[in-house]
Amino acid sequence: MTQSILLVDDVPAIRDMLAEAFTKDGFKVHTAGSAEEALNLLSAHQVDVIISDEKMPGMSGSQLLAVVRKRYPDTVRMILTGQATLESAIRAINEGEIYRFFTKPCNIVDLKVSIRQALEQKKLVDENRRLSELVKSQASSLKALEDQCPGITEVKRDEGGAVILEDE
Repeated sequence: MTQSILLVDDVPAIRDMLAEAFTKDGFKVHTAGSAEEALNLLSAHQVDVIISDEKMPGMSGSQLLAVVRKRYPDTVRMILTGQATLESAIRAINEGEIYRFFTKPCNIVDLKVSIRQALEQKKLVDENRRLSELVKSQASSLKALEDQCPGITEVKRDEGGAVILEDE
């Protein structure tokens, strides 16, 4: 499955440049010129990573990412801004729980590496969640089996720890 990125910036030239770079890397790229447009796109499309500018008319990037965190918690969130302040970084971290904070101009290779790392982490979290659900399901099945046939799940072992298959 192709991984998708949503680029949010009110400057079309930046959106277009980033979209071209990520499309060449095989990503499905969505773009939005405002936070409102981004939220509309998110309601219609599954997005793995959102990269938002901080300073935009209407809603700031950190405000947008705070909403995204609540509505789409599995979407990795990043800020890319040309007007970085300590206050905006703290707000983005605390409210949007962002994965990375980049300043413009940024090294596109660093941005791509961070996205790949974020997607790998997301994959591991998803796999961990899947395995946890599997363990819960198996534990439930074992409990039901044990309730029907008490002792069936008990394993007998010898002094060395080997499993005893039959009683003598």
